[in-house]
Amino acid sequence: MTWLLAGPVVLPLIAAVVTRMLPRGSLVQRLFSLVAALGLLGLSAALLTTVWRNGILAGQMGDWPAPFGITLVADHLAAAMVAVTAVIGVATIVYSFADLAGKGLSDGFHTLLHVLLAGVCGAFLAGDIFNLYVWYEVMLISSFALLVLGDTRAQLDGAVRYAALNLVATTLLLSGIGLLYGLTGTLNMADLHLRVQEVEHQGLLTVVAVLFIAAFGIKSAVFPLFFWLPASYHTPKVSVSAIFSGLLTKVGVYSMMRVFTLIFTHDVGYTHEILLWTAGLTMVTGVLGAAAQNELRRILSFHIISQIGYMILGVALFTPLGLLGAVFYIIHHIIVKANLFFIAGAARRMGGSWDLQNLGSLYREAPLLAVLFFVPAFSLAGFPPLSGFWAKLFLIEASIESSNYAIAAVALAVGLLTAYSMTKIWVNGFWKARPPEAHRPSQLPPLRRRLLLGPVAGLAGLTIMIGLYVQPLYTLAERAAAELMEPTGYVEAVLGTGSAPEMANRLAGQEVRAQ
Repeated sequence: MTWLLAGPVVLPLIAAVVTRMLPRGSLVQRLFSLVAALGLLGLSAALLTTVWRNGILAGQMGDWPAPFGITLVADHLAAAMVAVTAVIGVATIVYSFADLAGKGLSDGFHTLLHVLLAGVCGAFLAGDIFNLYVWYEVMLISSFALLVLGDTRAQLDGAVRYAALNLVATTLLLSGIGLLYGLTGTLNMADLHLRVQEVEHQGLLTVVAVLFIAAFGIKSAVFPLFFWLPASYHTPKVSVSAIFSGLLTKVGVYSMMRVFTLIFTHDVGYTHEILLWTAGLTMVTGVLGAAAQNELRRILSFHIISQIGYMILGVALFTPLGLLGAVFYIIHHIIVKANLFFIAGAARRMGGSWDLQNLGSLYREAPLLAVLFFVPAFSLAGFPPLSGFWAKLFLIEASIESSNYAIAAVALAVGLLTAYSMTKIWVNGFWKARPPEAHRPSQLPPLRRRLLLGPVAGLAGLTIMIGLYVQPLYTLAERAAAELMEPTGYVEAVLGTGSAPEMANRLAGQEVRAQ
């Protein structure tokens, strides 16, 4: 099954090479890009199905045995994240056919997008922490190039801020990896799970854990490290903003989920308390920032920050229900947030502006868009029976279950303020009359309108389906949470059956000798 693990990384890289060789901006390039994305979707569905039926998959590249070689691992969380990445990739490529024209396509959008998809899938499947860093670098290079497609001053300014802060995060991450290797002598995450238990200086291990919180915190855009995101995500093409908003910060959240359930569980009272405070402050600052904005993409960018807080909350609680809620939330949010950026782009095309003050009457001029806006907008706010309602419910219930009543109240309040922001967009962008002096764009051709609204309708339908038929995703999230809470299956899939019990016996023997 090694090919099934490597496929979601190799296929996008092949697609990137081929699209680069095809005439840029041509129909054949765009169609090949879409076919490659559909191929990734098929591979990811096969991977998820195999993990669902057979359990955790692990493969050793080049037949080097773990922990010495490059390991790829797919548990339920990783397989689900690869699958939802493929869904967003297909939706973005279809949307780009209408969103990008001429220079935006000819400058390599499809090539860079497939490199980005390879980096994201590689990060989700990485079984050792150094290769996780390598895939972060692949993502950083491709995302920086995507940010500057169009060559506007605002894009260059946003790209510089984005790159500078991410380079700081990279430095912190590499420092943490180096210290962790010095303490344990390994970088394989399954092996790390066993070896951190043997580290003599547990206080130093906690310092390393804080370095990882800072590094992944910048990548995730948590408080107080989030200011690069609203300064950059509103500047590129909508297709780029959408896939960034759906995927990039979630790789940081995924990394936190992985390392703070598999590796750094030695001092939960300290490290996870930091994560709990971070989650609450991230929710509050993000939603207040959104409430103060009037530009569509800035509002949505700040809401990325506030929603990241919910995901970190599940990790911080470190309970089965909390992790279940975090997994459910991250999958729901990828779909909803990418869709809201698609809708913002369509509203700008049909309404002529990003600014809510210059928009209006969209419910009369684009009634289908108005209906489709309701689904992701109020799912984000947590309205039943949409997917966001269940995601918030699980996390609030987990907070109450663990007696964290204050953070449960914060989560509820942030949901209400999110509803306020979405209502503001509806009232100003869709309901009120368009100002007489506002620019009126020319009518979109029917095909272009369908290409804009098709991905929006597809993702909205997926959001409704998750909300009405919650059991499949709930079961998937429950299995993922169980694997995160009890990593024995992950360790044995990577290192071989009996490795975890053997280490446990060895540690027990050391304790007896110490006594």
